[in-house]
Amino acid sequence: MRPILIAALIGLMGAASASAQNAFVTNGARVYALDANVYEVVGNSGGGYRLFWCGAGEYARRVLGASWSSQISIVRGLGPSQATNRRSAVQFTLNPGAAGVTPIQSPRLNAYDVGDTKSVNEASGYCHEIRFRPR
Repeated sequence: MRPILIAALIGLMGAASASAQNAFVTNGARVYALDANVYEVVGNSGGGYRLFWCGAGEYARRVLGASWSSQISIVRGLGPSQATNRRSAVQFTLNPGAAGVTPIQSPRLNAYDVGDTKSVNEASGYCHEIRFRPR
């Protein structure tokens, strides 16, 4: 029984490292496809709200080939990453129906409300507003 457990753990570690190697990186964010409809933006410290939307917009445009007018919705708000061991990640989709999300226009600024929706153009626009602190 023990060799099976060890093999399973090695398999899980390999899957996690393969996932980490398949990240799209932009402006300090890493983006991972979780399934056919949902992708996760993992931020670095200090990136904040703009970083998550920037990563979502750039991934949708550059990797998924979405048009500037395509709509991106939040599937899961700020929480632990499913793809990495980081504490701060937000999950997005271009297909809210398939992800079980109803699109909304959140009235709250800087919120991570499920269903909050922005165009690819608006999300990518946050990339120009990101300010990194020197280390």
